[in-house]
Amino acid sequence: QVQLVESGGGLVQAGDSLRLSCAASGGTFNSYAMGWFRQAPGKEREFVAAISWSGANTYYADSVKGRGTISRDNAKNTVSLQMNNLKPEDTAVYYCAADRSPFPTLSAMEYDYWGQGTQVTVSS
Repeated sequence: QVQLVESGGGLVQAGDSLRLSCAASGGTFNSYAMGWFRQAPGKEREFVAAISWSGANTYYADSVKGRGTISRDNAKNTVSLQMNNLKPEDTAVYYCAADRSPFPTLSAMEYDYWGQGTQVTVSS
């Protein structure tokens, strides 16, 4: 019903900035909370950022607070994650996720739809 496609990942150097984008199709995007998660090799998938259906409320993991900004454009069915001052520890596969609830949670278990992920590699 809902398909999410991430883009914008790549190989960057520490200190660089990157903008990840997620395009949604199907479902009712305007009513979904959206989130970004990441998973590094050997680690569990972790929360990065989330945004409510209207974009009025945003939430960030401590690890990206001050460096990351999540935003959405309901008219275009997209959600983005701007990451600044990237660090090697940011290296991971980044996933876009949708929650049918209009208000987000920090738990990956609560999200209903997932994209395939986009690789972000930050070299030192």
